[in-house]
Amino acid sequence: MSSALTDLFPHPIVQAPMAGGVSVPQLAAAVCEAGGLGFLAAGYKTADGMYQEIKQLRSLTGGPFGVNLFMPQPEHAESGALEMYAHQLAGEAAWYETELGDPDSGRDDGYETKLTVLLDNPVPVVSFHFGVPSRDVLDSLRRAGTLTLVTATTAEEALAVERAGADAVIAQGVEAGGHQGTHRDIPEADGSGTGLLSLIAQVRETVGIPIVAAGGIMRGSQIAAVMAAGASAAQLGTAFLATPESGAHALHKQALTDPLYARTELTRAFSGRPARGLVNRFVREHGPYAPAAYPEIHHLTAPLRKAAAKAGDPQGMALWAGQGHRMARDLPAGQLVEVLAAELEEARTALSSGGGLR
Repeated sequence: MSSALTDLFPHPIVQAPMAGGVSVPQLAAAVCEAGGLGFLAAGYKTADGMYQEIKQLRSLTGGPFGVNLFMPQPEHAESGALEMYAHQLAGEAAWYETELGDPDSGRDDGYETKLTVLLDNPVPVVSFHFGVPSRDVLDSLRRAGTLTLVTATTAEEALAVERAGADAVIAQGVEAGGHQGTHRDIPEADGSGTGLLSLIAQVRETVGIPIVAAGGIMRGSQIAAVMAAGASAAQLGTAFLATPESGAHALHKQALTDPLYARTELTRAFSGRPARGLVNRFVREHGPYAPAAYPEIHHLTAPLRKAAAKAGDPQGMALWAGQGHRMARDLPAGQLVEVLAAELEEARTALSSGGGLR
């Protein structure tokens, strides 16, 4: 891997940007101070909200960090299917004594304005989810001194990332919690995602740019495994979601290791795009009927999710989590980075001496 990215942080550990209030400045700062790469999530925030978090993070750490942007989404939702789903959710609104959100609350997540802010006030790293920025955008960020990463879920998407001129690709396996970063939302492809180790191998044979591996990683031995497979760093989300610095709701953190939530599932129930979360009542009852309509359904269900959290009801919340959620550890974020780094070193030593990963 080009050392430009990995030289920024001593440990090959990237804290995934988790939108919705999870990746707060305190979490990113703790990761940066411990030698990892902390990330802020600009998704669902205003450009000014993003800027204020960047300022706060800079007051907490002098280390390099990243900011993640959501790509604007093409309009493809069928109004009839959306109306039918809204009708189905009417009972949820009545139960939580709230109104459904406005599905037409915006499609581009303030993308252009956020880019302007990041070009005027450059940060060390910017990553992109849900698509590939134009070469002009990536070149502009490079001229500003910013390294760029783009999520890909297939080798073909990784090739598009390389051709656009990004510095590295985030290979996201189907095990990952939260939204799959597919470049196009194709309902016919639901459930056909590729596991992380297979994806790394395919991407490694397709592109020459560095790979950051993401998806279900919870231990240092797993970081060693993805690096042995060809990645240069690992991105962890669910592992950091459980930390005290995380902005996740307390019920969300508790659910990660609660035996009541035995498995995860990719669902469109909360946002209209495939996202992996713990299977709760909302997922079971509404997941099979949710159409491909992002971000319309995200806006539609936002008041429901907020009301469920306020009522202390995790059965109505979006409990995003990767497949390794039961391995979550209640450790401060900085200590978690140190533990992961120690586990990684132990695994590397075992490999070099002819032993196996544990």
